[in-house]
Amino acid sequence: MRNIDATKIGLPTLRKAFGCNAAAACRRSLATTLGSLLLLSLPLVAQEPTAKSDAPPAAGPTATAPADGAGSPSLSQVVAQAQTKAVKIYGAGGLKGLESYQSGFLISATGHILTAWNYVLDTESGEVTVILHDGRRMTATMVGADPRLEIAVLKVEGEALPFASLESAAAVEPGARVLAFSNLFNVATGDEPVSVLKGIVSAKTPLSARRGGFETTYNGTVYVLDAMTNNPGAAGGMLTDRKGRLVGMLGKELKNSLNNTWLNYAMPIGEIAGAVDDILAGRVRPRAAAAAENAKKPKEPATLALLGLSLVPDVLPKTPPFIDRVLPGSSAAKAGVLADDLVLFVNDRTISSCKGLREELTFIDRLDEIRIIVQRGQDLKEFVLECAE
Repeated sequence: MRNIDATKIGLPTLRKAFGCNAAAACRRSLATTLGSLLLLSLPLVAQEPTAKSDAPPAAGPTATAPADGAGSPSLSQVVAQAQTKAVKIYGAGGLKGLESYQSGFLISATGHILTAWNYVLDTESGEVTVILHDGRRMTATMVGADPRLEIAVLKVEGEALPFASLESAAAVEPGARVLAFSNLFNVATGDEPVSVLKGIVSAKTPLSARRGGFETTYNGTVYVLDAMTNNPGAAGGMLTDRKGRLVGMLGKELKNSLNNTWLNYAMPIGEIAGAVDDILAGRVRPRAAAAAENAKKPKEPATLALLGLSLVPDVLPKTPPFIDRVLPGSSAAKAGVLADDLVLFVNDRTISSCKGLREELTFIDRLDEIRIIVQRGQDLKEFVLECAE
């Protein structure tokens, strides 16, 4: 098949095929189409700023004011600035289709990162790899987490880092245009910018009202988004308004088991800012090894046996602290603790393993009350226990 230059097709041929009047119009249409394709194939070139003129702008029927007001940054500038605050996180996963990556964003100039509480953070060393916008690879440690809100705060060493301020976060209403930043599908692995999706807030509603077949421990208010944000690796990403102001954090993947539909949502910063402050203040966090060595232990500490609990066999470096059996008549049994409950908190300390639970009890006197929070299915239950005499 020969290549044909449509712009050089002669008028006689066109007249023969379409008639005299249609021939010229057909030729003009072909030329216009080829010109459009040529423009699409050219690289975008930034325009050089033009010199300011003291002369007033010429009046005319087509003169209009800029949509965002004079001096406002363009959308591309807003996106570029926001992308410097987003990070890529790599940790546990890689088996049975579990991705070993997710997203996050800086919330302080000294390297605090807000992200989703997820299995990716559950590494044997307790550390994950974070890649900043400029390609720097850094080791991040867990500062604390709140599984009730499905959030976690990490920390890397840094100074003067670009960050999204929680204090300056904006609240938006349905109909607002938003931007979602995340490392969906692990597209960015180095200094490449994270992906950005444009969308609209279609609803602001309690997630509990939409749960149905969704499996999640979070029951607070969410922004339901008209954008395909529910993708592998997007959890923990940043949601902003069109001016680049922080609005929310992208939630984990949620699929309705009843009709196989995915929920695209984000948690408003107003819903989680208080918990983040608690984590940063040390009120909800795991006990650090250094702190554990210097902490004073009671002479008669609490034990699982005194509470009437036994855990599953501790066969892994970080065996999840599932309850295997509850002793009938014990404090745990009277409170309503059941077998297969997963212990998440002991007196506001996050617990990630059987070993961690046993160690945490050694810091609690047997005469003191013990508050525990467990996960039962997709619900969280809180109990107050006392050791047996």
